[in-house]
Amino acid sequence: MKSYREELWFHTQSRREYVNITPQVERVVQCSGIQEGMVLVNAMHITASVYINDDESGLLKDYEQFLERLAPHSADYQHNLTGEDNGDAHIKRQIMGREVVVAITNGDLDFGPWEQIFYAEFDGRRRKRVLVKVIGE
Repeated sequence: MKSYREELWFHTQSRREYVNITPQVERVVQCSGIQEGMVLVNAMHITASVYINDDESGLLKDYEQFLERLAPHSADYQHNLTGEDNGDAHIKRQIMGREVVVAITNGDLDFGPWEQIFYAEFDGRRRKRVLVKVIGE
């Protein structure tokens, strides 16, 4: 069995942003040379997520509204008493998740219809990374 590791770096311009990273993950899988296996894609920061869903603008707006209702940025968070202002971003990350695992078949991501991989940023405007680890034959 082989493994291949690469990091993707992001510096979003806004506090919250949703970035389709499927092409970058596909490139990493191709570079790995692995034909059959799995790829792990995970956010390496506690205020960002990686998830799979449809790349549809209405859905992205729905996520934003839903998450803001559940964990509004303007709410009072105990975490913010430490001098931070991102208590909401930690909670949003917990809801959206840390990572995804996708099967690799014949050297390609083995997705269902409409599935895409996204990087979700909840406390942006600084450089953050995503780990892509490919394992297989």
